[in-house]
Amino acid sequence: MQRLPIATAKRSVGDTVRICGFIETVRKHKRMEFLVVADRSGRIQVAREIPAEEAAGEVHARAFAPGDAVDITGRVIANFTVALDGLELVPDSIAVAGPAQHGLPINEMSGREALLDWRYLALREPRNRLVFEVATAVEHAMRLHWHEQDFLELHSPKLMHSASESGAETFSLEYFHLGHAYLAQSPQFYKQMAIAAGFERVFEIGPVFRAEASFTSRHATEFTSVDVELAWIESHEDVMAWEERWIAFVLQQLHSRYSEAVQREFNTAIRVPSLPFPRLTMEEAHQVLSLRKYAMAANTRRGDIDPGGLHELAQYVEETFGSEFYFLTDYPSSLRPFYHMRYTEAPHLTRSFDLMWKGIEITTGAQREHRYAVLQEQAQKAGLSHSVQYYLDFFKYGCPPHGGFGLGLARFVMCLLQLENIRDATFLFRGPRRLTP
Repeated sequence: MQRLPIATAKRSVGDTVRICGFIETVRKHKRMEFLVVADRSGRIQVAREIPAEEAAGEVHARAFAPGDAVDITGRVIANFTVALDGLELVPDSIAVAGPAQHGLPINEMSGREALLDWRYLALREPRNRLVFEVATAVEHAMRLHWHEQDFLELHSPKLMHSASESGAETFSLEYFHLGHAYLAQSPQFYKQMAIAAGFERVFEIGPVFRAEASFTSRHATEFTSVDVELAWIESHEDVMAWEERWIAFVLQQLHSRYSEAVQREFNTAIRVPSLPFPRLTMEEAHQVLSLRKYAMAANTRRGDIDPGGLHELAQYVEETFGSEFYFLTDYPSSLRPFYHMRYTEAPHLTRSFDLMWKGIEITTGAQREHRYAVLQEQAQKAGLSHSVQYYLDFFKYGCPPHGGFGLGLARFVMCLLQLENIRDATFLFRGPRRLTP
């Protein structure tokens, strides 16, 4: 008999069906045994009458246990005393396809580290599965918009000859006779190579690696980056305008499909934003924080804004503009990579931006410097011209004005679902103290 997803059982009342899934709970009452069984689509209660000889101990059958992977054939009946859609399955046969040891190592009271240790068990929870259903839908919507806009997809190498950002944040390894290689912190250089190749519009979704000893709720040493690059732009304003339309499209797609489930499971709404998003220059942002008497953390880099300040600005933007999003623009050149384009009239500032959502940075972007002589000079001043010469060569033989951004997928999902920690939006988290499972 063909397997039936549990969620479709309501259309089969009175019929004999076959379901497969994990036992979540086992409860006995007199001569009855009740199993709650779950698959990817939902849950159902299985009501099994315990045979007299088994109840009397004459037959020693193995007891069912939470975690058992079971294959059940039985009749679907309506039972409106059952909370699970008012349905029940009366089994004809129950086969334990994959038995579980008795006593699961985690429960609803377990701490986050224990849940990460036993991540595959924690992911059986439907609420956790929904996180990845939403993440899958996010990627699908992103790709749909890219394909409609004539983008090409890249798969850039993750082993690099030199660091793509700051050398202090790279993982290095021995690479045959060529010496050291580095795990890519970003596909940035190769996105720009594609622009120099005439591809004009490119995107990539892939892993990146950051050797940062950060223990915050927002950082990971390996994460999935979503990267976009656009040619023939006038300024970084064109990149921001494109990104906000793309974000609105993605959230519209999610709203139509997942708004009810997200509200039910995470008690948060998927809001489709109005365009354009508010923009604040770094100078304006510091003025707002000063007026609101916000004191920056002592270890904040000069000209930057700490996480508390970003949340304070989010509150200001919500109150003033009614928006969950805002762009923070015009970062000092001291805070940005050498390849960001600078203002001619103010070379200490870059044509750059971060996109904030609910007070958390989700993208970093800019107009790139595409003029070979200028880029070479900026690399020399940063002390990088020798190590990134292969990158500088991309611009020797002509390259159009261009810009783009990178977005952390897990951080996007974390903000969307209002999760407390990026670990909850990551299939298997990697951090300074975690390399398993």
